[in-house]
Amino acid sequence: MADRSFLDWPFFEDSHRRLAAELDEWTASEIAPLEAKPHSGIEEVDALCREMVRRLAAGGWLKYVVPAEYGGVTETLDVRSLCLIREILARTSGLADFAFAMQGLGSGTISLYGDDALKQATLPGVVDGSRIAAFALTEPDAGSDVAAIAMTAEDAGDHYLLNGEKTFISNGGIADHYVTFARTGEAPGAKGLSAFLVEAGTEGLEIAERIEVMAPHPLARLVYKDCRVPKSHLLGNPGAGFKAAMATLDIFRSTVGAAALGFSRRALDEALRRARDRKLFGAPLGDLQLVQVQLAEMAVDIDASALLIYRAGWTKDKTGGRITREAAMAKLYATDSAQQTIDKALQIFGGLGVVTGMPVEKLYREVRALRIYEGASEVQKIIIARQLLRD
Repeated sequence: MADRSFLDWPFFEDSHRRLAAELDEWTASEIAPLEAKPHSGIEEVDALCREMVRRLAAGGWLKYVVPAEYGGVTETLDVRSLCLIREILARTSGLADFAFAMQGLGSGTISLYGDDALKQATLPGVVDGSRIAAFALTEPDAGSDVAAIAMTAEDAGDHYLLNGEKTFISNGGIADHYVTFARTGEAPGAKGLSAFLVEAGTEGLEIAERIEVMAPHPLARLVYKDCRVPKSHLLGNPGAGFKAAMATLDIFRSTVGAAALGFSRRALDEALRRARDRKLFGAPLGDLQLVQVQLAEMAVDIDASALLIYRAGWTKDKTGGRITREAAMAKLYATDSAQQTIDKALQIFGGLGVVTGMPVEKLYREVRALRIYEGASEVQKIIIARQLLRD
């Protein structure tokens, strides 16, 4: 990590500082060589993602995504640790960050709402990398508006029958389970949803389409046709699915901002190196005041993002309460400003910045989705405003 000064902030404890130092060293030796290899196409990306999960498990980093009782490090999920890990991984590899994040997001609802039998059956496998997790919330007509979910789950005695479609599901096609949200109909809208653990091999669950995007990640459209799910795989109470989804996102939404922060830090490092090494009009590029202004703006946005992110993480870890407003602010500011920071870095690189495979070109593609998933930027503004009006 080029800049360690933020670790002296009072948001952190010595355990977080040790975590950051150890992970930074580990990432340089275990992840950087993998990221340096070219990868494209669904099969290559799938294989690389599986390898990222394997290495994260072997390094012990997946212990941070489950509670201590099931093989984790802390009694409850420590949001500051999750944010630090995502930030550090993202500095080196967007895919490594993705692999870590999905192990957490795809098991978080189980950690929060699963019974002991489900936790014992799934969480140790998430930690050791033998089980790849996924979070199936988004539908063709229901993304940020979770209450609009149309997938149904019909009570059929000792099981539910799930029917419907999910899309843009991360780890779709390689996951061993999908935490799936469906309408059980206890009430209209958000109060009629429930959460289920659906095993990948369940009859009636089909990987209908693999989706390729500008920054390659395992992604798929899923179709459920009379997909039979035991009632023992219900996560929480019937009708509590919206609450379960929001509680899970409450933990992991801040970490999306942390990933964006990692991308921003890498962009600034690359821009500083370019500004020092590149000569223009007989002097270093960094001597130009216009370039200095861009570097200064990048640094300010990075520190502001970090303050919002780790404020949210500290608040969650210390109070245990909801951090809807704090997490929304962190994600909104960090992801939007990261887009601008990376754009400035690319501009400093000039034509070299748009060459395929250059770090800033990869960052430019990686960062864009963060302003959409787990609630688009526009939705975060609505969340913040509603919290202000309610308070």
